[in-house]
Amino acid sequence: MPQETLWLRVLGKDKTQETAINELAALPKGHPLRTCLLELLSNWRMTLETSENLTDEDRELIMKLSPAYLRWREETLQEGRLEGRQEGRLEDRREMVVNLLRVRFGSLDDQLAGIVAPLLQLPAEDLTRFLLTLSREELLERFGGQSG
Repeated sequence: MPQETLWLRVLGKDKTQETAINELAALPKGHPLRTCLLELLSNWRMTLETSENLTDEDRELIMKLSPAYLRWREETLQEGRLEGRQEGRLEDRREMVVNLLRVRFGSLDDQLAGIVAPLLQLPAEDLTRFLLTLSREELLERFGGQSG
């Protein structure tokens, strides 16, 4: 069946709904429709779960939606971990640059602090070379500060 009707079929009943949920699960990770529908189905499942008057049909739907919910939850957690690792790496790199500037020049004044962000945009090899070889004045001139 066409993907254009997938979101509608997911809201259907019985075999139509079950087939649509399986089609959704088969979409490639990162597919916009998959991401959107998994989130929608997860929210739907959580809403059903918190309902006080569940029918047998509601319980059955929760069971059908559970694999989609678990998939969405795992992908969301993985994305969060990846973002956290990337932020951690950037913070570690920033700390290394700040410490190296302090060691080389005795302190980190406002001028040197102002070049940290542009330095962080450099590839690692260039960053290392510039931090170890350029003078304070050359660093400030090259990365936007003013010597003085």
